Amino acid sequence: MVSKGILWFVVPLLLMQCNTPQNNEAQGPTFSVTFTSDQSAEPLDGRLLVMLSTDDSNEPRFQIQDGPNTQLVFGVDVEDWQPGTPVTIDVSAFGYPIESLSNIKKGNYNVQILLNKYETFDLSTGHTVKLPMDKGEGQQWNRKPGNLYSTPQKIEIDPASSQKIELSFDQEIPPIEPPTDTKYIKHVKMKSEKLSEFWGRDMYLGANVLLPEGFAEHPEARYPLVIMHGHFPYDFGGFRTTPPDPDLEPDYSARFDVHGYNKIVQQEAYDFYKTWTGPDFPRVILITIQHPTPYYDDSYAVNSASQGPYGDALTYELIPFIEEKFRGIGEGWARFTYGGSTGGWEALAVQVMYPDEYNGCWAACPDPIDFRAYTSVNLYDDKNAYYLDSEFKETERPGHRDYLGHISATLKDMNYRELALGTKGRSGQQWDIWQAVYSPQGEDGYPKPIWNKYTGEIDKEVANYWKENYDLSYIMQRDWETLGPKLKGKVNIYCGDMDNYYLNNAVYYTEEFLENTENPHYDGEVDYGDRAEHCWNGDHDNPNYISRLRYHRMFIPRIIERVKDNSPVGADLTSWRY
Repeated sequence: MVSKGILWFVVPLLLMQCNTPQNNEAQGPTFSVTFTSDQSAEPLDGRLLVMLSTDDSNEPRFQIQDGPNTQLVFGVDVEDWQPGTPVTIDVSAFGYPIESLSNIKKGNYNVQILLNKYETFDLSTGHTVKLPMDKGEGQQWNRKPGNLYSTPQKIEIDPASSQKIELSFDQEIPPIEPPTDTKYIKHVKMKSEKLSEFWGRDMYLGANVLLPEGFAEHPEARYPLVIMHGHFPYDFGGFRTTPPDPDLEPDYSARFDVHGYNKIVQQEAYDFYKTWTGPDFPRVILITIQHPTPYYDDSYAVNSASQGPYGDALTYELIPFIEEKFRGIGEGWARFTYGGSTGGWEALAVQVMYPDEYNGCWAACPDPIDFRAYTSVNLYDDKNAYYLDSEFKETERPGHRDYLGHISATLKDMNYRELALGTKGRSGQQWDIWQAVYSPQGEDGYPKPIWNKYTGEIDKEVANYWKENYDLSYIMQRDWETLGPKLKGKVNIYCGDMDNYYLNNAVYYTEEFLENTENPHYDGEVDYGDRAEHCWNGDHDNPNYISRLRYHRMFIPRIIERVKDNSPVGADLTSWRY
């Protein structure tokens, strides 16, 4: 971290730390950026980005991605940036997918700048860190309220010149209006004492609560609680009390190659409303939870060295708070979890780490649950995350594929995008949050890197810390003698065998262990979708673009069957059955 009170251009230092080549002698464009005292009377900290795009279809800030259609971004850290004082982004700034401004093509670009603001946190560990606080948007740097940005300008840029381009902010992303309560959907927010103590300021948890039909008419009823884990949910999605909008213009989903997908989504949401309120659907409380952190759109629902005790805060603060407020049964046998991708990992993780507090998980396409297959890297045996081990040949590891195996991004690509968006694990993106969750805290207060972000060299000491604390497959194997009896019948995992992020490989390792468990046998389910991409959830009858909208209808009936067979003597099995 640079010294306070001094304006540093941090990226050259970053590059030296990451063993990256510097190009201070090269010619190239220079961007000089200022802000006014009207925009902020106080000095600013953050990540300053300049984005260049040749695609006129959208603003550059919405065009930075892992795939081949990405546009360009270059970034520098700023600290104690004073109003009216210029910050320079030049050829030394790290960029993605082109590392230096000196190497871009000559041409006309849509140019846009954005400052992802950082705030100061005095952690209970004794460290002071600067991080981007979530502002209700789910940790999205290009949509975060309060971030400054500029209207895109068309500028001709020649990398062979020493062109100087002066830019300033003329926009600020506005606040987000909170969602409103309805008859069925309620929104709760609570201060977490555990998290507030760790972060050195008030920190909050929230949830979107879907109440069962007849909740008001049956005040004597107490209900099981079902938690759907996943990315930050602004509201309770997938529930609609009216038919699809007849005037909605059908769109096209490139992900699923389906026309009119927006209408399909609305129809499925309306169908779920009819199912939820129908006479035969189980009466439960269904929630999605809000736990964004300064590192990502959610915490991964476990305790960690750099993010604090989110697992304990969710399990022992938020969930009891909701159960008390909405008449939940409030016991472990009556709590269940499911989710996909991030939510799949979280569903399994809370079941493994809090085995008595939950009575079953259904984990679809989970993030890596065995770090021998951390997507396409074996953290324990491989030397480098970006390249296959070889004496003479550099072959990049794949990062994203389609169901035919066609690769659109490598692990190096993905991590370089994050490095351009933020140093010290502050990009707010996927690889950085895994590191923030799983790593020990470094001497600077930030997560200790699992690998050198520029070279890809893996730190085996950090990898071993990950193994002992967050490798869910390994933890189950290591502790099966005591953990197994508590997990019997509770572990269910689903994944497509052509998952876009190679998540099926970790599931194979985990299945191999689970199927050979004894005393007790795990007595759950592991299943795969043939040629199914991310995020297959166990439905063999419908395409993925439909089944991903039907988690609740798929899993809640299974949950109720488990309640019948695995509830303690004297448990309330009647008040919520009407």
